[in-house]
Amino acid sequence: MSLFLDDKAELTSLGRKVTWTLVGLYALAICYMCFGPQHTVDGIETPNIIYWGRLRLLLVPFNTLLSFGQLEGGLEIFWVIGQNLLNVLLLFPLLLGILALYPDLRSWKKIMWTAFRFSLFIECTQLILDLLFDANRVFEVDDLWTNSLGGALAFITYRFLQEKFKKK
Repeated sequence: MSLFLDDKAELTSLGRKVTWTLVGLYALAICYMCFGPQHTVDGIETPNIIYWGRLRLLLVPFNTLLSFGQLEGGLEIFWVIGQNLLNVLLLFPLLLGILALYPDLRSWKKIMWTAFRFSLFIECTQLILDLLFDANRVFEVDDLWTNSLGGALAFITYRFLQEKFKKK
C-alpha cells in the first residue's frame, strides 16, 4: 500500500494519478449509464410517472414504498427495487475517489451537498436530453435522495478505510 498511500493514509503522487484515472473512467461510465437512451423492458411499468410531452417525471417521494401494491409480479418488484439499490450505488465509487482526492470535502455536510448536486445535475441533464433527443429518461425525485445516500455510504467507507490504513 505504500505505493499509493503514505503513513497518514493520504494518497501519494502515484496514488493520486491512479485515483484520477479511475474517477475519470467512472465519470465516463456514469455518462453512459445516465445520458444514453433508456431502453424499455416489456412487462415493467413504474407507477406514477407523469408524461408531459416527451418529458417523463416521477415526482412522488418514496414512490417505491407508496406504490408497492401497484407492482404486478416478481419481475416488476425486482426491477423497481433493483433500480433504487443501483441508484444508491451510482455515485458511491465516484464520491469515494473524490473524497480521497479532496480533503476539503471530508465532512458530512460537504459530501452530502456534493452528492445532491451531482444527482440534481444528472436528473436535470436527463430532462434536457429528453427535450432535445427523446432519450426516454425519467426525472425521478427519489433519485436525488438515493444518490445522496450513496454519498453518505462513500463517506462512511472512506472514514473506515482511512482508519484501517492509518493503523498499518
